[in-house]
Amino acid sequence: MSGNVQLLDDTLAAARSEGRAALIAYLPAGFPTVTGGIEAVKAALEGGADIVEVGLPHSDPVLDGPVIQTADDIALRGGVKIADVMRTVREAHEATGKPILVMTYWNPIDRYGVERFTAELAEAGGAGCILPDLPVQESALWREHADKHGLATVFVVAPSSRDARLAEITAAGSGFVYAASLMGVTGTRESVGAQAEDLVRRTRTTTDTPVCVGLGVSNAVQAAEVARFADGVIVGSAFVKRMLDAPDDAAGLEGVRALAADLAKGVRGQA
Repeated sequence: MSGNVQLLDDTLAAARSEGRAALIAYLPAGFPTVTGGIEAVKAALEGGADIVEVGLPHSDPVLDGPVIQTADDIALRGGVKIADVMRTVREAHEATGKPILVMTYWNPIDRYGVERFTAELAEAGGAGCILPDLPVQESALWREHADKHGLATVFVVAPSSRDARLAEITAAGSGFVYAASLMGVTGTRESVGAQAEDLVRRTRTTTDTPVCVGLGVSNAVQAAEVARFADGVIVGSAFVKRMLDAPDDAAGLEGVRALAADLAKGVRGQA
């Protein structure tokens, strides 16, 4: 069975044709439970997200902040497995018809088996995988199997990436390019925003693939700011925080749905 890379491409193209950025939500599988995590992904999509990244919880998520680390820890203590990640992708896609990717560190895939992982992700209706710590020069085996199964390979670029490196990364990737930066951590919001905008500009000189930005966006005004220069706005911690802060699961789902609706207005310039 072929994965849904075409659905991902079509979704991003549709957003562009509407003159807006796509809204991409991130939520970890298995948080607060496997079933609860599936409902959260569906809530984000029902609220207005165009695409969802399902996180594969990891015991040492070195690139994630404390909010996502907390959610990962809850999921791992609950016994989440790769099979649960695949179930999350399958049930969310079947319920909404929207593209679902998996975001994961390389080690779990390497242990599980590349062929097995890509075949199961495609069978579940997945659109692809975001691999933040897989070096492009070591990605040939992954890309061979991802291509065979109709899955996008999304690589991450950063403001520190030099132009030649950007060209190497974008030539190998598909679906979209994940442009990573941190709002309010590595400097003022204004300077980090400018840094991200410059990264998008430099990345676009190397590829026609959409460039989507993960920037610590948490509200519609910030989403609108990033949407002004990016093809997609990626939001993770803000969704997870809504669930962590909620008094119960039902309130958490409503918080996710409401945030998605708010951010959807932002990417449409209605904030």
